Amino acid sequence: MKFDIFCEIQKAKPWPKDHEATLFRETLEQGEAADRAGFDTWWQVEHHAAEEFSYSSASALVLTALAGRTKRIHLGHAGVLAPFKINNPYQVAERAATLDLLSNGRVELGLAKSGGKEWETFGVNPETARDQVREAFTIISRFWTEESVSYKSPDFSIPERECVPKPLQKPHPRFWQTCGSPESFFMAGELGVGSLGTTLLSPVPFMGQMLDHYRRGLKACKQPVGKILNDEKGVFTFVHVAPSRSAAIKARAAWSALWYVNAAPTVFKVPRAVWYDMIRSGLHPNAPRDTAALSGSDQTSLDIAPDEIPVLRLLKTMAKGQEVSAEEAHEVLEELDSVIIGDPDHCRKKFEAYEAIGTDRMMCLTQFGQIPHDAAVRSIELTGEHLIPYFANRKRAAAE
Repeated sequence: MKFDIFCEIQKAKPWPKDHEATLFRETLEQGEAADRAGFDTWWQVEHHAAEEFSYSSASALVLTALAGRTKRIHLGHAGVLAPFKINNPYQVAERAATLDLLSNGRVELGLAKSGGKEWETFGVNPETARDQVREAFTIISRFWTEESVSYKSPDFSIPERECVPKPLQKPHPRFWQTCGSPESFFMAGELGVGSLGTTLLSPVPFMGQMLDHYRRGLKACKQPVGKILNDEKGVFTFVHVAPSRSAAIKARAAWSALWYVNAAPTVFKVPRAVWYDMIRSGLHPNAPRDTAALSGSDQTSLDIAPDEIPVLRLLKTMAKGQEVSAEEAHEVLEELDSVIIGDPDHCRKKFEAYEAIGTDRMMCLTQFGQIPHDAAVRSIELTGEHLIPYFANRKRAAAE
């Protein structure tokens, strides 16, 4: 199992003076640390109008800066938001090919259908978003591998044009798709592209079910959408490897994971009642469903029932603006198999669970919420010292 970094460029308030410049400088320093530590890929997401949550609105520029500061780590341009009103696929092909040349062939390209607030920002029709992901893969592949291309469909057209430059990698960089539902996992497999799965507290067995949907999609793949088949499976989750449990608490890593989960429904424009019900049903499949949430209503209050599950109790407390201690957040989240926060030995055991369901690469979100920069860098270093070699040796031993 390989280890990657998943980067939002994120910082929860309060902010120091000139925080944006500091945040980008720290991001690049973390990228250099990941390169030295032996991480395989740095995944730079794309989001818009997401203050605090993500400053990665120009991900190609961030990756270009990283290309000049790193030597070996792959540069994951993902997920590029594929709806055509957000990104023209011709320009995506140009940008990614340029980055591949500048990085000496280290680019991986992943597409996402986006959602919620970003669809509103750019005027995307939700009914066409998933189909445009599929179409964008086809268009980009053709521009990278054919001398010139003309294309016409109801959603996108371009007269015959050559695309320059072409990527250094031949036939082209690998394709990936961000996935969060059974349908998207199956679609990625059917297209013959790698899957980049998100968890957001979902238990490891649930993610195993999602990977099964991907495998079924692969079996249904008649012809990869690109010129090469990519059957790797990546999984994203919160990761903070600290020298000790107390150091992880001091870094506010678990608190920051809760902050992220509470911020996400605003970014993706999911009603909070629905969001909380998704978390409840994922962590406790037999728990009663929230009927207000199921009806699409967001009238569910933040009142905390006496029998509320611990994670939701803390999320609702934070959402009401009330204090949750770093210690309490850690005690609750360390019980979840999907949140990897603690000392190297504690984290190793949780990573092994992901390896057991067939995960090929762990996409570690290492900078989130209020985690200090030095603690994020130390987490990257400890992963390189203790965990990357351990899992690489396990893979070699299994192959012998």
